Amino acid sequence: MIFTAYGHVLARDPPFPVYWEVTTLPGSTGTFKHAGTDVTRSVYQGASMTTELTADHRYWRRRILISTYMGYVGFYFTRKVFTLCKIPIVEELGWELGDTAHIWTAFLIAYMIGQFLSSYTGRRWGPRVLLLGGLGLSIVCSIIFGFTNSYATFLVFMAFNGLFQAAGWPACVGAVSEWLRVHERGRIIGIWTTNHILGSMLVKTLTGMFLGMGGLFLGLAGWRWAFFGCTLIAFGLWWLIYFWQRNKPENVGLTPLVSHEETEQQSIEASKEEHVAFADYIRLAVHPMVLTMGAAYFCVKFLRYALDSWLPAFLALQGLNTARASWYSQGFDIAGMGGTIVAGYLLDKWFRGNWAALCLVMGFGTILGYLSVMYLGTSPFTIALCYCLVGFMLYGPDMLLSSAGAVEIAGARNGVAIAGIVNGLGSIGPVVQEEVIGLLIRGDADRGIANTNLLTLGTSILMTLLLIPLLFRLNRARRDNDIGQSTG
Repeated sequence: MIFTAYGHVLARDPPFPVYWEVTTLPGSTGTFKHAGTDVTRSVYQGASMTTELTADHRYWRRRILISTYMGYVGFYFTRKVFTLCKIPIVEELGWELGDTAHIWTAFLIAYMIGQFLSSYTGRRWGPRVLLLGGLGLSIVCSIIFGFTNSYATFLVFMAFNGLFQAAGWPACVGAVSEWLRVHERGRIIGIWTTNHILGSMLVKTLTGMFLGMGGLFLGLAGWRWAFFGCTLIAFGLWWLIYFWQRNKPENVGLTPLVSHEETEQQSIEASKEEHVAFADYIRLAVHPMVLTMGAAYFCVKFLRYALDSWLPAFLALQGLNTARASWYSQGFDIAGMGGTIVAGYLLDKWFRGNWAALCLVMGFGTILGYLSVMYLGTSPFTIALCYCLVGFMLYGPDMLLSSAGAVEIAGARNGVAIAGIVNGLGSIGPVVQEEVIGLLIRGDADRGIANTNLLTLGTSILMTLLLIPLLFRLNRARRDNDIGQSTG
């Protein structure tokens, strides 16, 4: 890695535990030589991997991180209300509860398709357009949901909402990628990716307020006010993004924090141009490493959404009342928040940016978590506790595959594209798990839960196996980069 400060370059060459120093003038080229070897390097200051973090950089980066963090929370305020309000909606509008499954399936399928569209759109026109457009249009859909009485309207606009919601994650990843230097990505992204966990917890709390005594006290009770109240918050967060978010330091007159000539952390050669052709995007999308990341992320999202959708019900079937089952199931998310933060720290401090190796370690931890559920879960409390271990371990690969790894594998500028592609492939998982687990639990509930445990254990094993070739390819690419740099 290379660090620049006041015209000096400090470089750490990965094969050697020493540092180099060379003085250059702005825009000039310098060379340096490793003591005791014949390795000589050329350094161009304007293309160094990282630059000094000035007070202005810190000021703007705080705004970027806060606005994108809260912006993705805003996406949850226009996404999750429907799933939390199914019962009062069907009671008021006279639907069958089973009919709501078709509405949510339409959302999930559109969300999956939208990930691919968003990854290309964001790479071509930039994260800011994608972020503001996606959240803005999702807000419009949420307002419509608050007014409508029609099943067809819910179905059609939920599909549109899925397309617009798909803009959120790739846009947010792309929006922060050029504001983070290589050696600090893990720690910062580990904290930053807790946004979706916080968003889920906040929307559940606010929706519960409108459906419960808080809504009655305010005179705003009911599912319609849940849509309106959450939409109002999302609208405020849209303006936060508008005023605070910028795609890269150059947009506000600052020097770049990440060079697009960097190759040390990359495993894929991809275009670093401001705008890319569709053919370049397709070559990136069908790269074996990207497809393998997507397959592993399919397993991650299969497991995550299975627990999000079914864990409260499974705990209730074990003897807990509905309220306590909901409370116990929150442990999975809370532990997951800790897992992402710890994974980010370990990525920078212990694994030196090798996200695939850390994913593999936490993959084995996820397998251990599911085995503990099956063999140590003798009561609702111990089952919930074992799922906390699953959450802690599973959310690490979730963060690494969808954000930190997505940014590094082909460079910061391609982060929005990789994040969208990986998330698009991963988003098939939630659709599949809903139908498959629904079939497993029909009839004998206890047998269904046992079969579901076997299915999720098998999926965690598959996820871990997929991470092995990723690790080998990443290590080989890094060795090739080191050899290329030492002979260049």
